[in-house]
Amino acid sequence: MTTTVSRSMPQARAISMPPLGLGTFRLKGQTVIDAIKSGLSLGYRHIDTAQIYGNEAEVGQAIAESGVPRAGLFVTTKIWTEQLAGDRLIPSLRESLAKLRMAAVDLTLIHWPSPGGAVPLKETLDALIEAKRLGLTRAIGLSNFTVAQMREAIDLVGVDELATNQVEIHPFLQNRRVVDFAKGQDLPLTAYMPLAYGKVMTEPVLLDIAARHGTTPAQVSLAWLLQRGFAVIPSSTKPSNQAANLTATALRLSDEDMTRIAALDRGERLADPDFAPDWD
Repeated sequence: MTTTVSRSMPQARAISMPPLGLGTFRLKGQTVIDAIKSGLSLGYRHIDTAQIYGNEAEVGQAIAESGVPRAGLFVTTKIWTEQLAGDRLIPSLRESLAKLRMAAVDLTLIHWPSPGGAVPLKETLDALIEAKRLGLTRAIGLSNFTVAQMREAIDLVGVDELATNQVEIHPFLQNRRVVDFAKGQDLPLTAYMPLAYGKVMTEPVLLDIAARHGTTPAQVSLAWLLQRGFAVIPSSTKPSNQAANLTATALRLSDEDMTRIAALDRGERLADPDFAPDWD
């Protein structure tokens, strides 16, 4: 599956991100190797990893052994907070590339804003732009950035330099202020934890919508996000679930479905470490 959707990435940007990817958060060792090989065999072409996940080497191994040409893949990694300084970012990215067995990744993100603003954002973005100039990454972007932090990044480098802001979005945390600002700036968003760690599977509203469409709450949640123009990166280790998730790209929800899901927002944030920014 190599289909892309223009709503995920504006035409002005040089890259096109497949709207549905395979996340690797919390996957380790042989588990992540098997998950990626399975996903690639089913048609996934977008793989998301990060330095802090501790699985870049296994991700690289799985891709290398899959037989899928590198040119047909979209691979994202994320720079950890300890590597955001100008003199540390590029060396750390080179280490990631060595683990991934790649000359370059498609997208490199700031995983979290520098805790307490210890490293100025300009310093990090300048290093990322240099990494792009050096051919180590095709695009750069943000993750877990608030409205104020997105505004600062846009002021520093321009919105067209930023491929996405990857943030937690699911039916129970709809992150409306971040979404509204990003859309107003034409900054694409990528939704992580789109299934809320499986909590969507027991939500009565999603169960009802799924039953009427002959699908599952997981696919309904993914379709809801995709229909709103976000890219999504669910994690899954079971081939059956991976295959089912792919079908979300073809599921069309009604206006009534979308309204009912919108009413599920309860501000239930699942990713909230002690170094997180002051959320909107």
